[in-house]
Amino acid sequence: MNDENDWFGPEAATLGDRLAGAREAAGMTQSQLARRLGVKKATIAAWENDLSEPRANRLSMIAGMVNVSIMWLLTGEGEGMEAPIEDGEANLELGSAVAELRAIRGEMRACAERTARLEKKLRLMLEQGK
Repeated sequence: MNDENDWFGPEAATLGDRLAGAREAAGMTQSQLARRLGVKKATIAAWENDLSEPRANRLSMIAGMVNVSIMWLLTGEGEGMEAPIEDGEANLELGSAVAELRAIRGEMRACAERTARLEKKLRLMLEQGK
């Protein structure tokens, strides 16, 4: 399957999207997965919202718990889940909205990184000026 038709592929989904999809397919809530991994629910939410990423040991545990490969969680390639079955025009509009949200999230992440770099630069300038 090529990436543009692959629901969970690198062009369509993030690690957080794949984690959330696999967790839901495994019938687990964020709280249940958090409890099994020994982390806070907020940590799971941050991973699924791509605000942070799990370390390798946690990633390995997650893959086993939700029955997908580590490679699939990271890239969308390998043993993982099939794309959800879509039907009708409403899903096309929903897909478009989700794609737009992902683009906005990427732009926001880039802006946050730029802001952090600028803040660091300003701090250094202030420290040097003292």
